[in-house]
Amino acid sequence: MKTIYLLPILLLTLCNCQEKKTALEKEVLLEKTRIMPKLNPKNYNVAFLIMDGTFNTEFTAPFDIFQHTKYRKNIKAMNTFTVANTLEPITTFEGVRILPDYDYTKDDLPGIDILVVPSAEHSMDSDLKDLIMLDFIKKVDEKALYMTSHCDGAFLLAKAGVLDSVASTTFPSDVENYRKMFPNLNIKDDVLFVHDEKYITSAGGAKSFEAALYVCEVLYGKEITKSLAKGLVIDWDLEKVPHLTVQ
Repeated sequence: MKTIYLLPILLLTLCNCQEKKTALEKEVLLEKTRIMPKLNPKNYNVAFLIMDGTFNTEFTAPFDIFQHTKYRKNIKAMNTFTVANTLEPITTFEGVRILPDYDYTKDDLPGIDILVVPSAEHSMDSDLKDLIMLDFIKKVDEKALYMTSHCDGAFLLAKAGVLDSVASTTFPSDVENYRKMFPNLNIKDDVLFVHDEKYITSAGGAKSFEAALYVCEVLYGKEITKSLAKGLVIDWDLEKVPHLTVQ
């Protein structure tokens, strides 16, 4: 009888061991096949924080703009790379699979000059309970030159506490929820992006392109930024974009 009772326990133990072995083998395989990004030490390091449910546009729009700086001469261009809490593929809200460059929970990351926080499916709920991710944002904030968000990515920056003393904005339809969740923040709802100190928050969507171009104008000036915009068929004129820059 004792043998009969012990059998399910033994089977469960074997299954757990097999699952752990499979997970370890998968992790080793990912590490072996991993291709590390080539980072020019003379460039700015720009990290994109991605997670399951990330919305394509808020990720790809600034990535496109910043990656194109490599093709402009006589400027300090940008190294663009992704960071996540895993090296396994991240699946965006729209179903695109992205292989992260770094696992911020394990890797020794390069210094991050600019952090980009796109919006994701759960930016207003479960992601705000991810203490490891929030601590990562806080840690990057200590040394970063700029902290940027698009759409509901602002909720993560706010939850991490880095927007407490500055003005910010988010996706227009979520401003009311933003105010309810963070009643002490200085929230703007009549602009497409806000720049206060080193924090740049945008309404997101297609306007993520414009917020990213603004970052480039701050770093490189009007002419370089216009050439970047032209390369992506964007008619760039900062004066025509509703925005707020806090002096």
